[in-house]
Amino acid sequence: MQVKIGALKKRDYGMAIQFAVKGMHFDWYLDNQMLLKLYGRYFWYLEMCRATQVIAAYSGDVLAGVLLAEMKGEKKQYHSFWKSLYVKIFDFLQNLFYKEGAGVYDKANREMFLQYSEHNTPDGEIIFLAVNPEIKIKGVGSLLLKELEKREQGKKVYLYTDNACTFQFYEHRGFLRACEREVVLHMGDRTVPLKCFLYSKIIE
Repeated sequence: MQVKIGALKKRDYGMAIQFAVKGMHFDWYLDNQMLLKLYGRYFWYLEMCRATQVIAAYSGDVLAGVLLAEMKGEKKQYHSFWKSLYVKIFDFLQNLFYKEGAGVYDKANREMFLQYSEHNTPDGEIIFLAVNPEIKIKGVGSLLLKELEKREQGKKVYLYTDNACTFQFYEHRGFLRACEREVVLHMGDRTVPLKCFLYSKIIE
């Protein structure tokens, strides 16, 4: 079935959250289903409140994938006081109870960006890219990237990822690994070693 690029429908926000939970392996860190849902919602609200580009791919009426990007000088696409408040409350609780998890990961990303920005001035960041794991259609992620490239041609973008995700996807599409860090997350009774990466590319 043909995949079409268009605006993300509000009814599909919940589905996008599930893409993130599964595709980014949040279950590596959390085994409680309620916490997984709450964290997935937090992650989605966090990125949606930042996004200036919201690009969706549909196969018929079914959401096939989503890409969010935050580009300098562009208007935010989504505003919600209550969802921003949810993010702030979740951030507070996360830092209170999982400082050795989320805090360590965020610190690694900040360190990588500082190193990267010594020699680079990016125009924006790809903050979310996830594909529907139930749809057996190849190339959805590539289509979403191509749409962003069409809209933001000539600009330099970067993104964070880690070895819990399919980071090779970006390497196969011309992104260069600019920085990496090894971290160990302590999430309650779980200890999760990770490699964090920062990738960059000039869109052509």
